[in-house]
Amino acid sequence: MNKFKLSILTMAIATAGISSYSYAQEQETKLSPTEAREKAKADAAIETIEIKGFRRSIVESINAKRFSPNVVESISAEDIGKLPDSSIAESISRLPGLTSQRLDGRASRVSIRGFGENESATTFNGREQVSIGDNRGVEFDLYPSEIMSGVTVYKTPNATLEAEGIAGVIDMQTVKPLSRERTIQFNGQYEMTSFDKLNPDGNDNGARGTFSYIDQFADDKVGIAFAYSKMSSPNQEKRWNAWGYPEFTVDGENYSILGGAKPFVRSSTLDRDSALLVVEAAPTDKLKMTFDALYVDFKDEKILRGIEIPFAWGYNRGTSALEVDPATGFVTKGSVTDENLVVRNDMENREADLTALGFNVEYDLNDDWTLVFDASHSAVQREIWSFESYAGTGRGDNEGVGDDLTYEFRPGNTGAIFTPSLDYSDYNLIRLGGPRSWGSSTALNNAFVPDSNGDGVIDSDDQYFNSAQDGFINAPTIDDELNAFKLAASQLVEDAGILTKITYGVSYRQREKTKESEGYFMTLKDFPDMVSIPDQYRLGSVSLDFIGMGNMVAYDAGRLLDDGFYTLTRESLTNQSHATKSWKVSEDVLALYVQTDLEAEIGDIPVTGNFGLRYVDTKQSSQGSASAPVNGLIVTSPTDIEHSYSHLLPSVNLTFDVAESQSVRFGAAKTLSRPRLDEMHSSLSVNYGSTPDSNGNFWTVSGGNPLLEPKEAIGLDLTYENYFNDEGYFSIAYFWKDLNEWIFDGSYEVDLVGVQNPNTGEVPATSTATGSGKVNGGGGTLQGAEFSVTLPLNVVSDVLDGFGVIASYTRVDQDMTDQNGNDYKLPGLSENIQSYTAFYEQNGFQARVSMRKRGDFRGDVYGIGFDTQQVDIMGETIVDAQIGFDFGDAGYKSLEGLSVFLQGQNLTEEPFVSLQGNAFQVRDYQDYGSTYLLGFSYKM
Repeated sequence: MNKFKLSILTMAIATAGISSYSYAQEQETKLSPTEAREKAKADAAIETIEIKGFRRSIVESINAKRFSPNVVESISAEDIGKLPDSSIAESISRLPGLTSQRLDGRASRVSIRGFGENESATTFNGREQVSIGDNRGVEFDLYPSEIMSGVTVYKTPNATLEAEGIAGVIDMQTVKPLSRERTIQFNGQYEMTSFDKLNPDGNDNGARGTFSYIDQFADDKVGIAFAYSKMSSPNQEKRWNAWGYPEFTVDGENYSILGGAKPFVRSSTLDRDSALLVVEAAPTDKLKMTFDALYVDFKDEKILRGIEIPFAWGYNRGTSALEVDPATGFVTKGSVTDENLVVRNDMENREADLTALGFNVEYDLNDDWTLVFDASHSAVQREIWSFESYAGTGRGDNEGVGDDLTYEFRPGNTGAIFTPSLDYSDYNLIRLGGPRSWGSSTALNNAFVPDSNGDGVIDSDDQYFNSAQDGFINAPTIDDELNAFKLAASQLVEDAGILTKITYGVSYRQREKTKESEGYFMTLKDFPDMVSIPDQYRLGSVSLDFIGMGNMVAYDAGRLLDDGFYTLTRESLTNQSHATKSWKVSEDVLALYVQTDLEAEIGDIPVTGNFGLRYVDTKQSSQGSASAPVNGLIVTSPTDIEHSYSHLLPSVNLTFDVAESQSVRFGAAKTLSRPRLDEMHSSLSVNYGSTPDSNGNFWTVSGGNPLLEPKEAIGLDLTYENYFNDEGYFSIAYFWKDLNEWIFDGSYEVDLVGVQNPNTGEVPATSTATGSGKVNGGGGTLQGAEFSVTLPLNVVSDVLDGFGVIASYTRVDQDMTDQNGNDYKLPGLSENIQSYTAFYEQNGFQARVSMRKRGDFRGDVYGIGFDTQQVDIMGETIVDAQIGFDFGDAGYKSLEGLSVFLQGQNLTEEPFVSLQGNAFQVRDYQDYGSTYLLGFSYKM
């Protein structure tokens, strides 16, 4: 049997993607199938036909998919700044089997084949990355597409990948300056929203710009790539938000009614400065060194104004149901009398600094051995400052002017329309101060005013200020740091049967993530008096016409705080939740791996691929606190818990070249997804009951579970691929995963030996507690089918040269149960995922329209105190379009290198909708409008 080894030239051809791959016919001399395929690739390198622009990127992506030993999807950008999307998530969410969840109107969280973002891993130049969230899932809006050269999504793993994820691994790549020509490039864009400014101090337009420079020095032995990108991107939203829908019974009939609402308008500005440096050196033919550094300064400022409207969870004075849907028992129209509403002027600042550093050395020891050393550092610091300011007509539950208002739910999951009786834009009516008795805390000053009604008796009729709460601040912080090292060796082998190369490696990574949670009650210094809003802080009004509330007062709440109108009281003094939200989790992961590449023939069918085995040993620890209430205040003591485990992860990837330009791929692997960091910490809330629970324990413990272990899966992939054209292919794939050791809510036993009984002061010889939190258990299966095609229409007729279609459809089904046998739906799973792009590119003119569609799913959103909550999210269809013109490709030599484009995002103004029960029970209806970008690129 004849064997071949891919030469450096062949590998360059396979990955460059700049050639038209027209396979030559075999010569009269009989060649083996593998030799014929090698010759065809070499011929393609000689018969190069240059393809530019978007079509070139398509060819690069096709070739990355075609010549990878794994099942992958790829986006390839011709130059830094080629990708037009504002984040990597928007770009890769169009790939087959992938989709994204929007966060504040921007694609941020990516789902692969029905799994949420916590089941996939993200790498940057092959190195695992930290995240700005509480968990592992990367929020991709941190990464600008302008400074990336491409993205590869690994749907099947191999032993050499330095990250774990049941769904897959997403690898973002930078340019290699020694393989690029000298380039200086400027990109600029102007951006605007379809909404006029919803807040008087918000933005409805912005701009972004990128400068990039690639060059080679020292006789092309040193290459440098530098890119700097600056963005100020506006985003606006009209949001309906419901507190919930409580049930009640009347004459034996069950009904559900609106508990309360919190609609508002939001204006955001995302400011992001990014700098990328890549230095590549090849001082000899045997040695290559690469250093890359990425720094991102990220700031998202939000202005939110709206009104909190209590109904069933208000005072229950005069609440009535006017209309009820007979099929669901849902009150579709209701009214309330004499209700006190809360006028909100809020702000939220989310800031993060990301640093990623990497150093890689490759050394060819001889013709057969290559050594690789890699070291990296990734760190992020994130701060959130979320500020709520309250105003109303009077302080407390029974003061001020009450509102008589009616609500009616509209069709289409858009929430309710209100009919108020008060003018909330009247500065003489609306004053600073808390109109509701919320935020009960013994730590607050002036807990109540005795005999407030003046009847000479202190009783339940008196006005209690059990919250001197005139606003609130949430201020959680995140520090996440990851250091990694890898040493690998590859050996080309001769006369070893079907084996062609063996790769050995060892890697070590250490990650430490710390979260500090704190909240602050805000109290006016003039408490208990309410304060008229001073003129210098007034900003006019904002319109809440989209929910029928008319205009409401707008004021600069941040300046009021800065100028000393409020005093602050730490919520953690009396609220255990902050103690359980503050924690540190550390992981030390040691991995050993071996992988063999192979080439064989089964009959006349060439077979290539790899077998791999990866051993992963993990030691995890968490430092936190155990908190308990003592005399109304929270007392904490430190906790420190360690746990270790190991996994053996085999994998196989095989490609069968069944015919010319046709192949069948098979992949099988055992994979894992590590627990969410906010679920595996050791911060606990501890309580001692007067009677034992059903387990016979007096102690109860809730919070994180530091003994959690990863979820596991055994997966199979089978794919048929047909590369029928230089610029086209189609594929059909089937995938199946057996899932086990999943993570669910549950209970477990905690050993409390040595802990003092708070009632007797004794330390018993044996003591246990009932713990509640996340536990391993349960599982099931997930399976799906995937269809994708890239079709250049010149295969139909030469008249259609330049036209093309890219389409994919994915169907996913699951059968999952928790540890108690109850049905369970995987977060992020949409049963149907579709993506379509139609494009035209010829003589410098470019046009394309894209649609991505996904079905209903369960997704993560931020809840109270920025806790992650899962909600039911309705499916959505996003339509984007772009037209552009490249003057150089059109023949204008004096304008060579200049191109312009116009892009529209979310052209159909698709809302983001989440439900809480039946179709009427809308939790969120978020209308973002559309976004338009006008840009240029000039390349020298």
